Amino acid sequence: MGSNAPAEVTAAENGAGKPGATNGCAASLMDEMCFPAMMSDGSALRGAKVTIVGCGSVGMACANAILSAGLTSTMVFADVDQKKVKGEVMDFVHGGAFHHANVKAAEPNYDGSEDSDIIIITAGARQRPGESRLDLVSRNARIFASIIPPLVARSPAALLLVVSNPVDILTAIAARLAGLPRGRVFGSGTYLDSSRLRVDLSTQLGVSPQSIHANILGEHGDSSVAVASVANLAGGRFADAALTPDLWGELHRRVVGAASEVIALKGYTNWGVGAAVGALVGFILRDEKRVVPVSVAAAGAYGIEDDVFLSLPAVLGRGGVERVVRVPLSQTEQEQLRKSAHSLAKVASSVAL
Repeated sequence: MGSNAPAEVTAAENGAGKPGATNGCAASLMDEMCFPAMMSDGSALRGAKVTIVGCGSVGMACANAILSAGLTSTMVFADVDQKKVKGEVMDFVHGGAFHHANVKAAEPNYDGSEDSDIIIITAGARQRPGESRLDLVSRNARIFASIIPPLVARSPAALLLVVSNPVDILTAIAARLAGLPRGRVFGSGTYLDSSRLRVDLSTQLGVSPQSIHANILGEHGDSSVAVASVANLAGGRFADAALTPDLWGELHRRVVGAASEVIALKGYTNWGVGAAVGALVGFILRDEKRVVPVSVAAAGAYGIEDDVFLSLPAVLGRGGVERVVRVPLSQTEQEQLRKSAHSLAKVASSVAL
């Protein structure tokens, strides 16, 4: 992963004290509020071609969300099961009068995916009964080693969005395999977890989840961190109200267990993560500069020393992850983030490519 730090810019160079200096002041303020050297190279996307690798339930939920929102003019499906690809393409093509996109299949060698703007990776092996997490990661690492290089060779300017689980470790593996600049490879991370937290809070409070600002950071998994210190409703912090640590802990436990609950009922999860990925793609293609928790290269932020990917609040735009924002986390939350990073590093260090 490249990590070229941006050159420091002085106030004079920014035009302080001159007409139109407001933008310079705003840039300096943003530099203070974000971690240095944790951004993409800022290169803009050229259009709207999206390739989805993996035509399972999650991949097709992502496709449905993106197409229904009218975010892309061309969508390409890729999967080892060519029969499945053909069927999914045909099914979406039949709805072409409604989503207005050109949906097509990639060849087994990924021809047809050339010049993609965003490549979404949902492919991966499912955990076998009794299989350890490390064994699952190792199998998925081998799958990634076979798909990432040919995809990047055909779309060297693309952004890579990893959705496959365990998403943080696989995003780190994808970044190593892709060799793209910092910020152009990232994972869906805890964006869906954060939605689950906001929805749970909104249900209890009787307000829209869009009015609640609350994030889950760290690992998309057991060591995630529910950030209570800055969670708020219209600026009113929950930490200053009657939301006790015990209640916050219960909310966090429900978020961590949510996927297992859905799987127990229907066998898998797909619509929630599909909606989350669709939203992320929209933020990118519309260049919204939206701050969202996604899995990014985390070393250097919040005292994290491990070379891992985990979810931090990031500015998402056409360049991918453009900045990582400094949030005033409590000391306890920062310690929990570092523990989460260390937990991920232990697993990642055992995976060979």
